[in-house]
Order: sequence, then structure tokens, then C-alpha cells
Amino acid sequence: MRTFVLRARAAPTDSEKLWESVGKDAHTEILAHTLMNAMFVAQSHRPDVVVYLVLESTRDFSRTIRFDINAMHDIGGFDERSLLTKVARALDASRGMAKEETRPVESGVSVQTLSFEKLVQVLAEDHQLFLMDRKGTPIGEQVFADRPCFLLTDHIPMPKKTIPGLERMGAKKISLGPTMLFASQCVVLIHHALDQAPRR
Repeated sequence: MRTFVLRARAAPTDSEKLWESVGKDAHTEILAHTLMNAMFVAQSHRPDVVVYLVLESTRDFSRTIRFDINAMHDIGGFDERSLLTKVARALDASRGMAKEETRPVESGVSVQTLSFEKLVQVLAEDHQLFLMDRKGTPIGEQVFADRPCFLLTDHIPMPKKTIPGLERMGAKKISLGPTMLFASQCVVLIHHALDQAPRR
């Protein structure tokens, strides 16, 4: 199982604002691009992949949307609009939710009012956590266990004050090279590395 967490700090939790933000400063198209590259390959999809999108531009609680490709029956296309429609549907389903509540949206998709930090805390219990960092261990030198989880951000970098807490939860810094990449590009390179990586 491969898990990806995208912390979208600028992404709004209101579906109308989500659509309005595509191609603008919030760059909500990054959500669709990351989903696309995490879940799909040519003429098929990747099994055993889970993606969490954590949308943080909100008046109340962050929205964490979980996509489990193994349980998704109606993927509905891998174009940007189709994938953002699934995100918007999850946001609509989350209206009126209390803190740390979970609701099903459709097969393989659920939404939670859960913060990024709380989500990582939960994942740390049974996942091997990795944080992208240009000065981290080169990904080709890293040995991966059965449940790696990769922590990514949108165009806004991870707050420096957050990193020590992630490391205390077991997150290890790994590098994809000296160039800062889009989260969606990181996902492609991570998949490629894992496809070739030895298992322990």
C-alpha cells in the first residue's frame, strides 16, 4: 500500500470557492494533478494507493478527503474537471460537520474534519512516514517497508515549525534531487522509485 498526503494550505473548503480558485493564486488544480498522478497509469489505475487531500483555507475545520483506489467503483475519468468534481462533492458532503467527524461520500471516498497534524498522528501508528526535503536522504538510498506514506504540500512550503513535530512522529526526510518540484511531479518520481526499490 502506498499513501500520499497533500497538505493544500491555500485550498478553500467551500466547493464554489474551490472552482473559482482554479488557475488563480490558490492553485486548486494541484489537487487534481496530484490525484491523477497518484492513482492512474496508461489505460489503467494503480492498485493499493490511498490519497489524502487536506484543504486548509477554512472558517471552521480543515477538510481531509480520503481516496482509496481499491474501493472506488466509479472513477468517472482522470481529467482535471472530473477529479475536482469529486473533491467538490466531498466538500458539499462535509457541510455542518463537527470537529473530527467522518462522512462517506461515495465508494472509496470519504471526508473528515481532521487537521493535517491529527491525520499524520493517526497514520504514524502503522505507516512509515516520509517528508520531502532537498537535503534529505536520496530516495534511491532509502529502504521502504510495506506501508510508506509521503507528506507533500501545495505551492506553499511546509511551515518550519511543523517539521520537528513530524520528525517526532517518525517522519524521515527524503530527497528527489536539488530542484523544487510540484507535488504531482513528486508523486510520479516516488512511484517510479518504489516500483524499483528493494523491500525489507
